[in-house]
Amino acid sequence: MMESRQELLVNWIKKIFPKSEAQLDFALVSGDASFRKYYRVSVEQQNFIAVDAPPSREDSKKFVRICNLLRRASVKAPKVFSNNYEEGFMLLEDFGDDTYLKILENCRNQNDFNKINYLYKSAINALLNIQANVDKERLDSYSREKLNQEMSLFEDWFCLNYLDLDLDDRSRNIISEARFFLENSALDQLQVPVHRDYHSRNLMVLDQEFFSESMKPGVIDFQDAVVGPYTYDLVSLLRDAYIFWDKKQVEQWALYYFKNALSLGVIEKVDQAQFYRDFDLMGLQRQMKVIGIFARLAIRDNKPDYLADIPLVIRYFLEVGQRYTELKSFIHWFKKTVIPVVGTKIDLT
Repeated sequence: MMESRQELLVNWIKKIFPKSEAQLDFALVSGDASFRKYYRVSVEQQNFIAVDAPPSREDSKKFVRICNLLRRASVKAPKVFSNNYEEGFMLLEDFGDDTYLKILENCRNQNDFNKINYLYKSAINALLNIQANVDKERLDSYSREKLNQEMSLFEDWFCLNYLDLDLDDRSRNIISEARFFLENSALDQLQVPVHRDYHSRNLMVLDQEFFSESMKPGVIDFQDAVVGPYTYDLVSLLRDAYIFWDKKQVEQWALYYFKNALSLGVIEKVDQAQFYRDFDLMGLQRQMKVIGIFARLAIRDNKPDYLADIPLVIRYFLEVGQRYTELKSFIHWFKKTVIPVVGTKIDLT
């Protein structure tokens, strides 16, 4: 009888710790939008994270390569203790369960905005370190083809597959023109190392450093890192699909990034007005992609919980998109054609 992947993973871990009784908890440590699964392994009172990353679906070599790039730049990415590329298994440092999202929600419930502000500034400082010190020559570029492919998920998975819209030639042209405009904006920006999913579910508050002066967030889910637009990770963090902050607060954190990026030499020859425009338009590209990804996760991967996060992403897109005349036709089409159908499937209130 063929062994299950869980059994293969257990046997692999037992070979790593032959003199110990490695005990595996087969409850998922956390949810994940990929095909990877994470388990906590306890060995002699020390915890590790065992990763099951099917080789046909996930590239563990790339994961380890980018992890090492980040760690060489003093980014707190988890140490890889062991790997088995053939089977698709890895054993990682355990960063615990305290995601930024969890701690931010707790702080907000307690009205502790000093700690919220501290967490975001720490995350921005860590982002600046990534942009300044990760070797971008070792990363692939965020090409026009990739940007276009990502935004096509909106049309293919959200409009056609999820909403079952009948898109005529005019509608397709409006979508195409919006995508082309956002691609050009992204490609025109200064290119830096980009994590590509830098948000509250992929940043960890490490127990021993809760709100200390030396605190750095643990950074996970970095395997898709590329060289791309300098505002990409910032807008992922500040216009997060999983937690909302008002416009004034987002602008304050964005300005904190801008001033520090200038002083550190991460960006040059960018004035504040251009920065905010870059920030907005990059967010729109990402939000169009994310809407499509969430629909695909629900339909293809049987992960319907992500549908509940679509309304916030749509809110970001409409509030920001209407500021730009280049997107007037798309925003009008979206409100007239898409919103009424979305409202029959998801609660937009």
